[in-house]
Amino acid sequence: MNFELTEEQNLIRETVRDFAEREIQPVAKDLDENAEFSYDLTKKIGELGLFGMNLPEKYGGQGLDTLSYIIAVEEIARVDGSQAATLAAHNSLGISPLFEFGSEEQKMQYLPQLCTGDALWSFGLTEPGAGSDSRGTKTTAVLEGKEWVINGSKIFITNGSASISKGCTVQAVTGEENGKKIFSTILMEAGTPGFRQMTMHGKMMWRASDTAELYFDDCRVPKENLLGGVGQGSKIMLQTLDGGRLSIAAMGLGCAQGAYELALAYSQERKQFGRPISKFQINAFKLADMALKIELARNLLYKACWLKDSKKPYAKEAAMSKLYCSEIAKEVADEAVQIHGGYGLMKDYDVERFYRDQRLLQIGEGTSEIQRLVISRYIGC
Repeated sequence: MNFELTEEQNLIRETVRDFAEREIQPVAKDLDENAEFSYDLTKKIGELGLFGMNLPEKYGGQGLDTLSYIIAVEEIARVDGSQAATLAAHNSLGISPLFEFGSEEQKMQYLPQLCTGDALWSFGLTEPGAGSDSRGTKTTAVLEGKEWVINGSKIFITNGSASISKGCTVQAVTGEENGKKIFSTILMEAGTPGFRQMTMHGKMMWRASDTAELYFDDCRVPKENLLGGVGQGSKIMLQTLDGGRLSIAAMGLGCAQGAYELALAYSQERKQFGRPISKFQINAFKLADMALKIELARNLLYKACWLKDSKKPYAKEAAMSKLYCSEIAKEVADEAVQIHGGYGLMKDYDVERFYRDQRLLQIGEGTSEIQRLVISRYIGC
């Protein structure tokens, strides 16, 4: 086994870390406080080449492997979960299904602009009554002549309502067969009559990312906007989520790394009873456990990426990575606040933001309970 990163992967880590510390860190607190989506940072992330970095160059991408992308998400999340969410959702949920299932015409129409930072795309799966039970989708699409007529709504859609959000891949019920719903995915462009994109406010976490409610009221789109074939909706959804779990895991890993580093630095500076609190065994052991969990999480996630890049089955490991990385983000962020004591509860300290941001990771793109269900099926339960 070779655990060494390539020279290119190490360079990506160094470049993205420098960008995150130089461009994101100085403004992260204010963006979070004001719940402000940053068009400037999104553009700069695009200019750095992080949007569509796995795509072939003909579509505007960098032609890089999965692990390189995951390292980029990890390094952004090490500084700010909101910007990492924008990056991860756009790549894994916005770009990925278009590339994997789109026709050549659809790819050339949408992908180049989605790699620049000037345009975002979202994935419309979750509904008010359909979260973990994605087959509870009620949004419908009926083919009338040469147009799909779409009615329904979606909720908690990342990158769904910013002014640069150019559209959404919508899962809808397109029929019924033997008493079972037929699911398909359809491309819905912003500006389509009847399509409303509404920003959700009052979030506890990822406050500087764009989260939306989407409404479809007799929206008519060309039948050519079908992504994949009729009835492929569930396949597209599941394959997209498998890849998406890797990026959410990367967010958990980065969040844990950032919180751990904050706690370690604080413990070396803060003195009680005449010495740094890092010298007290209880805190030293906390930090040792944090470092251990982060190392285990990184190895598991990177193995899942290696499996994907090697064209091997990786769905089980993706679920394991998403579960474990999100769970250790919770544990590490909690202990990091504990080490900060009362200061960890104040917004002046970044660890408070990390503590809030980690909470979505056990819910988004499949709850921890759903990940355990997925894993249990793979091990034969």
